[in-house]
Amino acid sequence: MSRFARALLAIVLVALGVRVAYVALAKGETCEIRVGDAVVGSHPSECPVGDQLWYNAAANTLAAGDGFVEPLWGVERPGEAPPPAADHPPLTVVVLAPVSWLADRPPLGWLAGDDEVGAHVREHRYAMAALGAVLVALVGLLGRRVGGDAVGLVAAGIAAVSPNVWVNDGLIMSETVTGVAVVTTLLAALHATERRTPRAIAVTGALAGLATLARAELALLVAAVVVPLAWPGPGRARRLGAGIAAWALVVAPWVAYNLSRFEEPTFVSTNDGLALAASSCDPVWYGPGTGLTSYEVEAGCIDEPPPPGDQSEVSRAYRERALRYVREHLGRAPAVVAARVGRTWSLFRPLDMVAYNEGEGRERWVTRLGLVAYYPTLVAAVAGAVLLWRRRRRFVLWVLCTPALVVTVGSALTYGQTRFRAAAEPSLAVLAAVAVVAAAGALRRGRVAQVPPTGTASAAGSPA
Repeated sequence: MSRFARALLAIVLVALGVRVAYVALAKGETCEIRVGDAVVGSHPSECPVGDQLWYNAAANTLAAGDGFVEPLWGVERPGEAPPPAADHPPLTVVVLAPVSWLADRPPLGWLAGDDEVGAHVREHRYAMAALGAVLVALVGLLGRRVGGDAVGLVAAGIAAVSPNVWVNDGLIMSETVTGVAVVTTLLAALHATERRTPRAIAVTGALAGLATLARAELALLVAAVVVPLAWPGPGRARRLGAGIAAWALVVAPWVAYNLSRFEEPTFVSTNDGLALAASSCDPVWYGPGTGLTSYEVEAGCIDEPPPPGDQSEVSRAYRERALRYVREHLGRAPAVVAARVGRTWSLFRPLDMVAYNEGEGRERWVTRLGLVAYYPTLVAAVAGAVLLWRRRRRFVLWVLCTPALVVTVGSALTYGQTRFRAAAEPSLAVLAAVAVVAAAGALRRGRVAQVPPTGTASAAGSPA
């Protein structure tokens, strides 16, 4: 095993320890499972909130063989067959479903005990912690490809201890899976720059397809990475066709499945309508909440009960409402878009996220700690980007910056939230590592330059 491999393994083990400790200590409170006013069981991990509820239940439902249906339907409407669901892209659910399946069977089933009643919240959190350690390893490999062993190890170290990275690994949401999908796509793209063959670009396209199945907006990676990767030189049509075809082959089964089961055309997710409606109403276009999202029924952000129809019809109704609201308040749109982007990048009212993130299961102390770590990382990342530009490694810089571009576009269209940065956090770590290693090298060279060569002082003082 090489020295780099040993050092990276040590960093990954530290990363795993940090994540396991966070889940065990911060998420260790027993959660009571209630149906109405009755307590029907418990599980030994903090109660999931927000989208965690959906991902956890959807993984359990898929593991039980019920497919992609409304996972909480039976709790709310006992005895009724659940309708189809595509609230979110499927990759995170597909990753977690085997964990649910294994946790229902020996030997893991014995560890879960009888009290957990199939919730598997604890198991899902530890699975995310393990996947988060894998992400750290991939960040190290990405950094090594960009700037050598030192950059790889520093980048992995940043990702290992950054609260903005490890907090996602204690939550049952899509951010960790998204990070893995994005970094593998970037690694494949940088590998393909050495030999721009149709096969190498097809691999990049296929991995971009997996990223799309983690978060829908990452379909932009096709335009941002695959197209410029395939374009230079003769044979571009073949390379471009290979990349796009590979992306389509990965995404097509899910799209075809959705088109066959919903009333309205549905591709990756039905969540776009709700996201647009909840971010296109007065509480988040005016006042201190500008740039956020709101589920206030009284303010007309969403309806309770929702519009009639299946998820696709509800999404269409909400989408039309959002577009109508935007047209009626068009003059306010530039300020709202700027606020959304500013919130995602913690450049506008960053302390608002301390309370806002709590509603998604992030402790206030973690958000505060994340802000302390974020700003130095951001400054170093900007410096690293400048260095890569000056070194004329501009396509490498472009590849690293594409997740940030996608994150910014997604936030501008919907709302601002720091967790959306998860897709770009690995790139920030790598760019920051470029700057850190360069600064350390300059400091070392400066110290060497200050040490006079052997014999210089006596020679200078000797008589002519």
